[in-house]
Amino acid sequence: MWKCKDCSLSFSGKSELLQHYRLDHRFHGRHRPYPCIHENCPCSSRTWNGLQKHLARNHLSQESTQKASSFKCYICDHNQLSTEYDFFQHINQHLKKNELVSCMFNGCSYKSNIYGSFKTHKWRKHNSCTVKDLKSGIFVTSSISCYPTDSLNSELDEPTITDSRDFEKEVELKLASLLLKLEHTYLVSSTAVNELLEELHLIGTVSVRVSQNTISQFLGDNNCHVEASVVEELATALCSSNPIQKAIVKQGPLSTSWKRKSYYKREFGVVSPVEYILDKRKQKSLQYVSVLKTLQQLLSSDTILLKTANLKERYESPLSDKAVYSCPFDGEFFRNNNLLSQDCAISINLYIDDFEICNPIGTSRRKHKICALYWTLANLSLGCQSSLSSIHLALLVRSDDLKVYGYEAVLEPLISDLISLENHGVFLPKLGKFVKGTVQCIIADNLGAHGIAGFVENFSSGHLCRFCTASRSEIQTKALDSGIFISRTEEIHSDHLKIIEEKSLDNFCGVKKRCVLAEKLSHFKVTTGFPPDLVHDLFEGIVPAEIALCLSIFTSKKYFTHAYLNDCILNFPFKWTDKVNRPHPVPLNFVSRKTIGGNSHENWSLLRFFPLLVGQKVPADEPAWKILTDLKDIVDIIVSPVHTEESIAYLNFKISEHRVRLKEVFPDYNLLPKHHFLHYPQLIRQFGPLRCLWTLRFEAKHSFFKRVVRYTKSFKNVLLSLAERHQFHMAQQILMYPNKPLLEVSNVSTLSIDVLKEEIAQAIRLKHPTVDHVCLAKNITYNGFNYRTEMILAYGSLAGIPKFTEIIHMLVLKDKLFFIVRKLRAWHWEHFRAFELQMSPNKDILLLGPDELTDPYPLVDYTVGGMRLITLKRYI
Repeated sequence: MWKCKDCSLSFSGKSELLQHYRLDHRFHGRHRPYPCIHENCPCSSRTWNGLQKHLARNHLSQESTQKASSFKCYICDHNQLSTEYDFFQHINQHLKKNELVSCMFNGCSYKSNIYGSFKTHKWRKHNSCTVKDLKSGIFVTSSISCYPTDSLNSELDEPTITDSRDFEKEVELKLASLLLKLEHTYLVSSTAVNELLEELHLIGTVSVRVSQNTISQFLGDNNCHVEASVVEELATALCSSNPIQKAIVKQGPLSTSWKRKSYYKREFGVVSPVEYILDKRKQKSLQYVSVLKTLQQLLSSDTILLKTANLKERYESPLSDKAVYSCPFDGEFFRNNNLLSQDCAISINLYIDDFEICNPIGTSRRKHKICALYWTLANLSLGCQSSLSSIHLALLVRSDDLKVYGYEAVLEPLISDLISLENHGVFLPKLGKFVKGTVQCIIADNLGAHGIAGFVENFSSGHLCRFCTASRSEIQTKALDSGIFISRTEEIHSDHLKIIEEKSLDNFCGVKKRCVLAEKLSHFKVTTGFPPDLVHDLFEGIVPAEIALCLSIFTSKKYFTHAYLNDCILNFPFKWTDKVNRPHPVPLNFVSRKTIGGNSHENWSLLRFFPLLVGQKVPADEPAWKILTDLKDIVDIIVSPVHTEESIAYLNFKISEHRVRLKEVFPDYNLLPKHHFLHYPQLIRQFGPLRCLWTLRFEAKHSFFKRVVRYTKSFKNVLLSLAERHQFHMAQQILMYPNKPLLEVSNVSTLSIDVLKEEIAQAIRLKHPTVDHVCLAKNITYNGFNYRTEMILAYGSLAGIPKFTEIIHMLVLKDKLFFIVRKLRAWHWEHFRAFELQMSPNKDILLLGPDELTDPYPLVDYTVGGMRLITLKRYI
């Protein structure tokens, strides 16, 4: 009896299970990996071909014999190689040692001691060979057969379709989904798709002759004599009844661009954008996508509905003295919201920003600058919200039109939907009831937040903070914790608005006008709805400015040169995920610009690795060095996904200490407004972890629209083109919404526990005494984090210092991940803001689960000055 690991259906044979995988998972399923069909194998493959290769490579011996087969090295007689992959990896080790290796396949006398040459020979001469073609004595199996010896391909015959399934419709939908992806995800032109379908139809027509010959030969082989005209009619009927041919013929539903769009809207529930006229005479308009209709489309999906959290239990219990802030729902503002604090309420986060679809340094810059308003369903888990497929379009308008007609006119259709959501809710068929909701917060950079909230958008003078009533002159002389700054409340904000209206002022105390969203919505407030954005405040504001400031001191004192720093950046051996956002060289004009420039990821990475790059050149007592290391501490705490009252208090202290040192070393330096915006200790208590509300993922959404313009090269009614393309793209994304498993592993080695090293086997037996075989892996993705051997994990603490372990192996037992780790000793180097690692004298081996880690983020070590150092990416 075979069982599907996803839906738990049982099948009498392996072929039936594979047919279920190939059809049900592909036609009815989502973009999820194919799990291995064998019960004790945790591997999964992203593609069908990947599953076939995995079965052939790792389970061929299991399918032919009862006892697990093994491979024996014909060079060193090593016989503990359980899979074909392990065997070839072992042979590669001989080649990398320049040992002479003869070819392992029958009838081949090739020999070489060069890895590249041997690999090329194997690929050219034996690419189609299997384990059956290996020389005798290499592949060893037992003689007791428990599975049929049919090849894998023979078990993948097309299934018999039952009457209950409309297979033609399924094929048609699958073809439409493929064409939708081609046109609106890969942005293939409609003309190219039309030509492709015409050629496919032509090929189908020509294939009638092939089918006729096949039928005639089959009938002749079985001594059936049928007239040639009947065979021809039968072949024609078979080809014309093909669901693909019926869909793409001239009368078919997918034959033309217009028919395909109609089909997509009808079958895939595309929420079409609606044009709203701002000025008919000047032909000014905007494109709006209904939030209510999109919500209904989203929450009609079982996959998405299951990922939305019922948060009642989380925010019903009052905060204790040891409060933990791990998501926005732990924040004070969310708990005090009368609507969102109810059971089963829809929480929405909005995002507003301008982006340029033309070359920003070209002649058409600013001509087509567009303001986009996106939104996310905040009820989804944080990991799901970061996916671009979870960020939805609400509105597109030209930035110049927004300035002319204002937020009230532009946001009118959105506000109408949000009022309806607050008062009446949206009907969800899966739940069988109306569910109300509202806007939790609006995420934006400082300029965008001040614009829609009604605060002044000039940060060079006057009152410039939306969190308190500080003026530009006060932030230079008064610290955040001085108690002089009055936090803005709803009462204070209302008083400021009254003074403006009574005295006809342009602005008062930083307030310019009413916020249209706060005026129209009952459960959204100005003072609680605009969180800070640490990306613009820190990574694109304070960090590049202070690095440039301190770097000028380091070079002037000749600790190192500008060229030396850039050489260190270019040659530093960044590993794994650190490679992706490695910093770029610092520009020559950083002193005159008073900033090093760069994007947020690059600046974050440079601050993190700066002590490892040049820390040996700078004295420990250098005041400017302490400014940068304090700034790194502040960033590490702020980007942490979990906060406690202790970590918040520590953050408050570090911000105050950093300000004092900055003013002492640079007394003439005028603090940036962003230095004052660091009300973060209090804001974390109010909004929860601020990294949950940053703008990084929303800004990545702009790339889709820029790509559309780059491929289509059309600027005629560009807002409609962008909105339509996006909605077709999102329909395909929702249709194939990713349903990734918690644990993803593509390759494992199944070994007996007896062949493992004694200390490793003992660590496994200590927790799992009855286990005989284990599945070992070198690369595993768990809960979004990619783990590999030799990575460093934080486990526990000693005297306030985190303890670290090194991954030796990873094993999967009953679909659960465990790390086989070696204990390390760690010392904290204050100067480098890093930990030095050394091997524990006892060489203790532990078996840890992911829930036992202090922090799940995997770290990597670097050798600096003969020391093995790791630098944290976030506070532990």
